[in-house]
Amino acid sequence: MNIELHDSRTGAKRAFVPQDPARVTMYVCGPTVYSYVHIGNGRPAVVFDTLYRLLRLRYPQVLYARNVTDIDDKINAAALANGEPIKALADRYTAHYNNDIASLNVLDATVVPRATEHIPEIIAMIEQLIAGDYAYAADGHVLFHVPADPAYGQLSRRSLEDMLAGARVDVAPYKRDPKDFVLWKPSTDELPGWDSPWGRGRPGWHIECSAMIEKHLGDRIDIHGGGSDLIFPHHENEAAQSRCALGQEQTVGWWLHNGMLTLGDEKMSKSLGNVLTIAGLREQHSGDVLRYALLSAHYRSSLAWSDALLTQARKGLDTFYSALRTVPALRERYSGGWADAGGDAFPDAVLAALADDLNTPAAIRELHALASEIHKATDEATRTQLGEALLAGGWLLGLLTQSAEAYFTAAAELAPERIEALIDERRQAKADRDFARADAIRESLQDAGIELEDSRDGTTRWRAVER
Repeated sequence: MNIELHDSRTGAKRAFVPQDPARVTMYVCGPTVYSYVHIGNGRPAVVFDTLYRLLRLRYPQVLYARNVTDIDDKINAAALANGEPIKALADRYTAHYNNDIASLNVLDATVVPRATEHIPEIIAMIEQLIAGDYAYAADGHVLFHVPADPAYGQLSRRSLEDMLAGARVDVAPYKRDPKDFVLWKPSTDELPGWDSPWGRGRPGWHIECSAMIEKHLGDRIDIHGGGSDLIFPHHENEAAQSRCALGQEQTVGWWLHNGMLTLGDEKMSKSLGNVLTIAGLREQHSGDVLRYALLSAHYRSSLAWSDALLTQARKGLDTFYSALRTVPALRERYSGGWADAGGDAFPDAVLAALADDLNTPAAIRELHALASEIHKATDEATRTQLGEALLAGGWLLGLLTQSAEAYFTAAAELAPERIEALIDERRQAKADRDFARADAIRESLQDAGIELEDSRDGTTRWRAVER
């Protein structure tokens, strides 16, 4: 299986060839933990989790680091406004984030480094940059001198004017060049700070990732991921720091960036105040539905979030679980998830779609084709084989993590025992030729969000549906 990935730096899709075929390294920028994360923050977690699953099939070891930014001016401001310790606020929202992405069926990363746990490494990297004349101390700050790096701008391919606008910073008098950015800044008494050669202070945002990557993954990594809104200034600055501190022309093999979620014509963002939190969405939708919706568009495209998208996702999952429900062998031993079902044959068409720059819409279409084949199968052995393939393909996408029965009962307003009792009563009414009563029971169940499916053998299955 050959994997091709689109590299943001070169602007082209290239065959993925890691430095060491026995050890793939991937780093993805995680959250800044000052409030509940919105569903847009869930997109990179889901996208790169799907890539992680694919890479694990191809390579014997995949080291995946997904960081937490737990020192930031937004965190400081939120904690001061709440009158609580900064660490307490960061810890609380880190726990919320972990719960949110777990509900989206995101696997644990190999390592989850936190910025505040890497202050010595950050200071050491800043000292390397100063020693190489790439950075300088001024007025209690340490700044990276952008003109000292001839390759600066290579990733984002921006003009000077765009760089200054994108940085969104005032041109401070202590800067040698307007594009220079902060590596270390002084802290007042009420702000968190650490002793350093430049006085008590705290790190800038960009240097944190460079230091954590070197610490946990090495001088050069295979894949660096994140949202497209991070290309500039964060990833551009990060690339410059790492390149200059470590003395390498390139420190990342492939830069991967997912597109943004939109509400109407606007990007979803906390600053615009138009966010839908994962926690809030989970009150009405399962993690499977949210994940399906996030994967329904190609990761590099923008994704318009809407109720219609969620309805489509729910219907798609209904199709998958309805097919799995017809496979007796899986029902008997399956408690939820591909591993529990014992499947080991990943469908080639799903693998091919994901290997083509993580084409999840194509992979989902292949899962629908498998579901259709299950319904057409005339013998149990074929149906079981196809069912196991559907589960295995679902695992690659982080879907189909529960049994069909659990899925269809999860959203039911009535207790399953009550539903079964009404189905039995309807069956008896039909046997007594009391069709008016049978129809009335069906309608009452429909009003409660329960859809009935009569099979040829006389049995009736039911499922909860969105109304």
